Amino acid sequence: MKALDKYFKLQEEIYKYFGYVEDWVAFPIDDRREYWWRLQGKVFLEGVEFSKTKTGLIDKSDDYYVDSIYKQRFLSKWVYEGKDYTMICVDTQTDGNKFLAIYDNKKKVED
Repeated sequence: MKALDKYFKLQEEIYKYFGYVEDWVAFPIDDRREYWWRLQGKVFLEGVEFSKTKTGLIDKSDDYYVDSIYKQRFLSKWVYEGKDYTMICVDTQTDGNKFLAIYDNKKKVED
């Protein structure tokens, strides 16, 4: 099945870009490149805030969301920063959903 072979090859390419090594739990990837985003917590990472608009992120309005950073000892780290994109292990706190959320670094908002 060529489609499945392509899928695993692309997944491997994405993991390699971020330096991510899958271990113990397989998380689905969530494409959030369209969102403006920022990390919560300067010393201890708490979460990631994101919104479809920069104003929504800053004002915490519109389509504004917050996910907790998923922290487990089997992960070597929780935030994987690449040159153009960042992948964050997130816990949505809804129905047990956890993802590898991928954000565009051009849309990162610093405090």
